[in-house]
Amino acid sequence: MQFHARTEEPHKQRTDFKNLLQMFPYVWTYRWRVLIALACLIIAKVATVAVPIVLKGIVDTLDIEASLLILPLGLLLAYGALRLTTALFNELRDVLFARVRYRAIQRLSTRVLEHLHQLPLRFHLERQTGSITRDLERGTQSLSSLINYMVFIIIPTIVELVLVAAILLGAYALKFSFVTLITIVIYILFTLTVTNWRMRFRHEMNRLDSKANSIAVDSLLNYETVKYFNNERYELERYGKTLSQWENAAVQSITTMSMLNFGQALIIAVGVTFIMIFAAGGVTDGTMSLGDLVLVNALMLQLFIPLNTLGIVYRQITYSLADMDMLVQLLNKDTEINDAENATELNVHAAQIEFDQVSFSYNVDREILNDISIKIPSGHKVAVVGPSGAGKSTLARLLFRFYDVTTGAVRIDGQDVRECTQDSLHHAIAVVPQDTVLFNESIYFNIHYAKPGASKEEVEHAAKLANIHDFVEQLPQQYDTIVGERGLKLSGGEKQRISIARAVLKNPRIIIFDEATSSLDSHSESVILNAMQEVTHGVTTLVIAHRLSTVVDADTIYVLDQGRVIESGNHRALLEQQGMYAKMWTLQQEERVAEELDAVVV
Repeated sequence: MQFHARTEEPHKQRTDFKNLLQMFPYVWTYRWRVLIALACLIIAKVATVAVPIVLKGIVDTLDIEASLLILPLGLLLAYGALRLTTALFNELRDVLFARVRYRAIQRLSTRVLEHLHQLPLRFHLERQTGSITRDLERGTQSLSSLINYMVFIIIPTIVELVLVAAILLGAYALKFSFVTLITIVIYILFTLTVTNWRMRFRHEMNRLDSKANSIAVDSLLNYETVKYFNNERYELERYGKTLSQWENAAVQSITTMSMLNFGQALIIAVGVTFIMIFAAGGVTDGTMSLGDLVLVNALMLQLFIPLNTLGIVYRQITYSLADMDMLVQLLNKDTEINDAENATELNVHAAQIEFDQVSFSYNVDREILNDISIKIPSGHKVAVVGPSGAGKSTLARLLFRFYDVTTGAVRIDGQDVRECTQDSLHHAIAVVPQDTVLFNESIYFNIHYAKPGASKEEVEHAAKLANIHDFVEQLPQQYDTIVGERGLKLSGGEKQRISIARAVLKNPRIIIFDEATSSLDSHSESVILNAMQEVTHGVTTLVIAHRLSTVVDADTIYVLDQGRVIESGNHRALLEQQGMYAKMWTLQQEERVAEELDAVVV
């Protein structure tokens, strides 16, 4: 166990150093501001250390028996000027560095969001939104904190320590420097040892804080599910249990911090006491003046007060480095799906799609698609149907390149999608998903989102084609109606029609309907089908469906089962084959009749 601890710490230090190097470019953008701010810092510290020296001269002058006519006016003016210089250059440093600090946060936050959008679908399907948002908040703030501690506390303290050491070594007996050095070394060793020991409580606090936040966010995002199952108390118990664990870790953290603070105060008190005993002895035996006593005392106070702060800062830096490590790990996550080194723009002229002997698996031990070959001619509507888990939606994700095929290729007009830029690929394809998630904005915003430069007329035209315009016009606020978080204020059919309107406004050459009607009632389904027929005319269309009533007009229908194509043909031909498609059709027709009878009875 001890061997493990000794090897782990250097590794942690290397990791922290690498993380700091990775963050450095965000700070170095305004390098001239940084350098000028550091110059202001040094000037301010020189003035600060010069104040006790001037004070010594004033005390020594006044200690001589003389009349008030020789009042050291010049020294008094110098004393005031040095105080003013310290304040002025400290403020200049703050003003100059403000732009550096906040620009670094702005660039880092933007980079993190950009990276999150580049991460694969696999990551976002597994993520916990609450934990990520809390980690991002702490991670970006950690950079600000580190900049703040370095520029405003650590570097000034180091500069002041060097200046004080130079004065003590140059003007006084070696014992003053020796006691000061010993005190500082003991202080630093004690601070590092105790802080590293108690860091486990902070890490536990962070973990539990993220967990509690994730539970709270998940319970709110799934508000309806919580209500359906009367699980409000269960959610509160989960949340409360985690917060209780967080509370215990927080109390342990505060308790150990108090122990650390007292130990630091004890070390400083002993060191200053020895220094003052030596100084008082020097005054008594005549080797030091009263001004020297004042100077040494003032220097010690100037040195140990920021040094005491340095102990607190070290703890905060350690916390910030821990938070930064979580952010860096996120930034270093492999994006998996990347543009090829020589990727070209997708050139869509006919919009013909081909799945050529495609096999795919999410995990090596579970194959989803096996040797799939499907062709979708230009302007044709092709459907893929089959039972749940057959791999239908995976085809859509491979075409959009959320994932890359394991073997085989997906081509558009003969171009392998892996050799094209993702931006051009995504520009050519519009997707109407099974579960349409809308922004908590207006209906206009959600349709307009597909083409930010579109005019109001274009948005309304798309809404008309999607058969949603008349509904919107009947609303009190019409297109300005806020849809609620994830669009919860709208019905499933209304959300789907907005999704179709977005696809129309994008004006793509290829449209994918991924189970677009699977969760809708018969009336909503018929409305969506009319909208689909309206918008797919002349557009290459891939329809992923479970309900066969949505694909009867498809040019070709492929039936998937356990990742393989087992039947293909149009609706009539597949019924004549009396295979899986025919059985599914008969079963769904019986279910539809039963639903209609139930509706009549009600």
